[in-house]
Amino acid sequence: QVQLVESGGGLVQAGGSLRLSCAASGSIFSINAMGWYRQAPGKQRELVATITRGGSTNYADSVKGRFTISRDNAKNTVYLQMNSLTPEDTADYYCNLKAPLLELWGQGTLVTVSS
Repeated sequence: QVQLVESGGGLVQAGGSLRLSCAASGSIFSINAMGWYRQAPGKQRELVATITRGGSTNYADSVKGRFTISRDNAKNTVYLQMNSLTPEDTADYYCNLKAPLLELWGQGTLVTVSS
């Protein structure tokens, strides 16, 4: 059984940085893409960034230039480096994995940015 284990959330002041990690544990043959989504209170879940196995990335306009997604294919792990954080980045951040016939979500990690 494959699970996603997230870490790295927390409280940070505006302008600060955080790094999120998400590791896929268990046996999985192939991962097409991994990524991060977020959901703020009272809002819908939205895409933050994704990265394919080949390294192609996609970012939400709101985080371009501030966030960087990367992955370690050997470890089935994806990272999200978040810089220049603002209170608008406050949300639960969810890891996502897409593989043939499979899509998984992590349990979420809370990021709180204080002004």
